[in-house]
Amino acid sequence: MLQAPRIVGWTLPALLLTLVIGPLAGAPSAAAQSDAPALQAKAAIVMEGTTGDVLYEKNAGERRAIASATKLMTVLVALEHSDLDDVFSAANYDAAAAESQIGLRPGERMSVRDLLRATLLPSANDAAATIAVGTMGSTQAFVAEMNRRAAALGLRDTHFTTPVGLDDAGNYSSARDLARLAVRLRTFEFFRRTTDLPSATLRSGSRKRTVINRNTLVRRVDAVNGVKTGHTIRAGYVLIGSARRGDVTIVSVVLGEPSERARDADSLALLRYGLNAYEAATPLPEGRIVGKIALRYRGDESVNVVAGATVRRVLRRNTPTRYEITGLPAEVDGPLARGTKVATATVRAGDKVLARVPVVTARPIAEAGLGTRLSDLASRSQTIIALLLLLVCSLPLVMLRRRAMRRRQVLDAEHRRARRREETPVS
Repeated sequence: MLQAPRIVGWTLPALLLTLVIGPLAGAPSAAAQSDAPALQAKAAIVMEGTTGDVLYEKNAGERRAIASATKLMTVLVALEHSDLDDVFSAANYDAAAAESQIGLRPGERMSVRDLLRATLLPSANDAAATIAVGTMGSTQAFVAEMNRRAAALGLRDTHFTTPVGLDDAGNYSSARDLARLAVRLRTFEFFRRTTDLPSATLRSGSRKRTVINRNTLVRRVDAVNGVKTGHTIRAGYVLIGSARRGDVTIVSVVLGEPSERARDADSLALLRYGLNAYEAATPLPEGRIVGKIALRYRGDESVNVVAGATVRRVLRRNTPTRYEITGLPAEVDGPLARGTKVATATVRAGDKVLARVPVVTARPIAEAGLGTRLSDLASRSQTIIALLLLLVCSLPLVMLRRRAMRRRQVLDAEHRRARRREETPVS
């Protein structure tokens, strides 16, 4: 049976001699915690948005009032249960004078698309209330669905009593749960595009409204592309932020900030900290030669095998990666098309498996013809015959050597007996 050799390849950052690898997911490393910016926030977190890797956290599991960050779940439920082109009639929402609203009149009709924009950008409570009733028929049914989705997403420190986010003892979440919720929402293209808008124009019949994004970082900082602000007396100032540079997306959360200035400064510091901590790496590009296989019946001829797909991931900077090839046969025969899978490459960063991709032939392999097989057989036969001749020729030499050794043993024995006779005294 053919043995499958194991091939291991390493890719290391240049000049890197030793490195302690931080975890790729879950709790942040001690080094990351110590390097993080000082914050005024009562609770905070920063994570990579495509992998969920937590770079830094502060009281991230603490249950806190979250103000209008509540509307993130309102938006998620609406996106999952309504069509953007659906049209809802405005709910009879009795807003206090200090509440954010766009002034919807009861019965006024607006598309879900524009209601969501109003909910996300100016954080309009009347738009969020209309979404709740329009999506589920009642506010109570909508809140129940918000809590069901929170449980399904594993948001253990989250509970809702309102789709709007006004202060209520039973309406709370944590920095960690809000970051995870934001990551889920960013899988929706509409959400990503909307939270990156500095402003938007809403339409209700012939009436137009222009609304401004309360997250001023979106228009002030190029990399920032979201997500949602909030503020109440109990919650303080809140901001779920996001930023992107190349393939790296960072999500941050700050809760319980003392002011808008502190909220924005802490969010921006966390986003920059995250963007500088990660990079997009390609530990195994498609087409890279990772080994070779001998071709049966063709002597020393072989075929290169290559990675059948590219492995590209966002990792913490200077994380070493490696790949292992398993299942590679010692030899193959055709016919095999170019790109035929012959083994598997497992790519790792530290102890974490990043991906498994096929290892394929780099070129087509024709079946060995009769002439090639006979030539190989003749070559093998010649080798066998040569070995047999060598063995036959060496037999006389071996026999002569053995005879010489026996003669020497006999002479040595006679010599020892003669010496004993000479040494024996005559009586």
